Amino acid sequence: MKSFIPNASKKETIKTTIFQPNRRQFIKGSLGLVVALYLPFGNKGNAQQNADKQIMPNAFVRIAPDNTVTVLIKHLEMGQGAFTGLATLVAEELEADWSQMRAEHAPVITALYKNFAFGIQGVGGSTGLANSYEQMRKAGAGMKAMLVAAAAKKWDAPESDIEVKKGVISHKGTANTATFGELAQAASALDPPKDVTLKPTAEFTLIGTNLPKLDTQAKASGEAVFTQDIYVDNMRYAAIAHSPLFGGSVKSFNADKTKALKGVIDVVQVPSGVVVIAESTYVALRGRDELDIQWDNAKAETRSTQQIMAEYLKQAQEPGIVAHEHGDIATAIESAEQTFTVEYEFPYLAHTPMETLDGVIRVNKDNTVDAWMGSQLQTVDQGTIAGVLGVKPEQVNLMTQLGGGSFGRRAQPDSGFAAELAQIVKTQPKGTAVKLIWSRENDVKGGRYRPLTVHKIIGSLDKDGNISAWQQTIATQSIMAGSPFAEAIKNGIDPTSIEGASDLPYNLASRQTSLHTMTNPVPILWWRSVGHTHTGYTVETMLDFLLQKANKEPLAGRLALLPEKARERAVLQAVAKMAEKSGPTAKGSARGLAVHKSFGTYVAQIAEVTKNKEGLPKVTNVWCAVDCGIAVNPNIVRAQIEGGIGFGLGAILQEELTLSNTGHVEQSNFDTYKPLRIYDMPAVEIEIVITDNPPTGVGEPGVPPLGPAVANAWRRLTGQMVTRLPFSKSINNTMAEV
Repeated sequence: MKSFIPNASKKETIKTTIFQPNRRQFIKGSLGLVVALYLPFGNKGNAQQNADKQIMPNAFVRIAPDNTVTVLIKHLEMGQGAFTGLATLVAEELEADWSQMRAEHAPVITALYKNFAFGIQGVGGSTGLANSYEQMRKAGAGMKAMLVAAAAKKWDAPESDIEVKKGVISHKGTANTATFGELAQAASALDPPKDVTLKPTAEFTLIGTNLPKLDTQAKASGEAVFTQDIYVDNMRYAAIAHSPLFGGSVKSFNADKTKALKGVIDVVQVPSGVVVIAESTYVALRGRDELDIQWDNAKAETRSTQQIMAEYLKQAQEPGIVAHEHGDIATAIESAEQTFTVEYEFPYLAHTPMETLDGVIRVNKDNTVDAWMGSQLQTVDQGTIAGVLGVKPEQVNLMTQLGGGSFGRRAQPDSGFAAELAQIVKTQPKGTAVKLIWSRENDVKGGRYRPLTVHKIIGSLDKDGNISAWQQTIATQSIMAGSPFAEAIKNGIDPTSIEGASDLPYNLASRQTSLHTMTNPVPILWWRSVGHTHTGYTVETMLDFLLQKANKEPLAGRLALLPEKARERAVLQAVAKMAEKSGPTAKGSARGLAVHKSFGTYVAQIAEVTKNKEGLPKVTNVWCAVDCGIAVNPNIVRAQIEGGIGFGLGAILQEELTLSNTGHVEQSNFDTYKPLRIYDMPAVEIEIVITDNPPTGVGEPGVPPLGPAVANAWRRLTGQMVTRLPFSKSINNTMAEV
């Protein structure tokens, strides 16, 4: 298992061992003696992560005789900085020097490494740092306590006279010093502490600083290992052909031309399609292109996206299951001075991470299984592989690899990719490894999209220009339904469908949010910021529209509607100062404001927009203020927010998955599905609002405010209210203000 070493060449590492309750273990390996910490005390996490639940015993920290400290990371590192952020928490309490720190993925042991937000090992919903904040600090503090106790015993001194600073343990009264590695063996013989005291924030020396990422050097040099880099003995390569229609299945196939190709080993059918197994991925893909497959489309989706959208719009004309309601909405609308009705349409969107889905699985002759994947939900993938191959989950050694992006794509609640690969491996002789890499076309046409969604909002103003009624009806598919997380659905409401709409921060006299849960064969999945990606857009554009109709300024109007203690206030005021400081709005441009809370993080953005030569929006500048509690690594926070801005901008400007009038996906690769190009990326300025609140996620919250900030600027620039995304398809079919 690889450890990441900042600014250093590759070194040999020790294989991770499993840590049992009520034991400390040290192991001899190629580097010598290693001490690993078992934590007997529980973790309550922060207030958002099931604070009353205690965790089972766990092990996170390993110290080697060469004085390196390796932190076992239970979350997938997919570019979001999990290795660096969680290692920082350990290093802070351990009083380690940053040059000592290493990180690697933890083994898949749910009892030890579960996510407190989910109850399984995995990460998503921007929970990684938030749910591990206290846990990882305790791991570092516990290890420090053991090292201090070992030093005190060795030097026959009180523990109070032992101090630790930048990886060196010293005795105040003498010249005695030691490194962590020198005391590792002695520390391993001691009982771990039953509890520890954590530092006050005022004493932080690493948390809150811009430490270099632990994996940057390895990624820049090409040393870092992703799943595509995994090659093992006796490995075969697979390529799969899926049904071109969602819900279709294989009726029959002819593989004569495929089998005639040199290097093709086998052609097999699995539940998800027809697979070519070959001596290389290139040959497997060539062989796939030669397959003659007849598809059974009796249960397939054959409607176009326009037809599906029309069904959703029709359903949204009347309220659905009420998720939130206060006040007398009907009376408020009836007695209003002015009432406006707006319908919003959001398309299917693909995730398109740079590394497509891939994996390697091998069934060994003793029925143990080795699997290499960039797994985001390790417990689910491990269990699925075991179920398909007829073994116990503990017989599956799932080795989590670095992920080349995800944006939600690798967090599959049905573990579809792992199941597909396991089904393929099942057809091959034991001892044979199979590597499956989805092509970009597999990815774009393969479903698991951000759901197509419709919103209908009725907003009313009273005679004084106050928002007197807000009725919001949503029609969308449920992401949670049929998944291991289906228990989150309460009273027919999938929380990911209405998040960001049912919990508005604004004081509105009468408000109702309701949901129609739609069904169709198009497979969907959470997409970066999940429901907030559409609820943030609808709420902030409709609110801005109503404020303008009431002759109220965007900032003052929002502040007037927010409670005094609302954390949205600080980011709104901060972003307004940032934009004001930059100077007046450029000629021929307009600025738009939006604020949104998602995953416990508050983000306000101002976008400056002009028209390009095609008459479409050109976003030149984005100012952003973010309150994510304690910023463990400010540079990583800025990088994640900046990435979210680019991700969200591409989505609103031009991204769209469409089905033809026969139900076929019309996009296939980056020539037809077009994420943001670098020349369209605006200048971005980010300010972190400093608070002592526990840290919250930043991987997703940069996305939701971007769309409405751009749309609000465009409306003020052109008079057009864009209600159908993306902009590139809708500029000539927008609601014009009057």
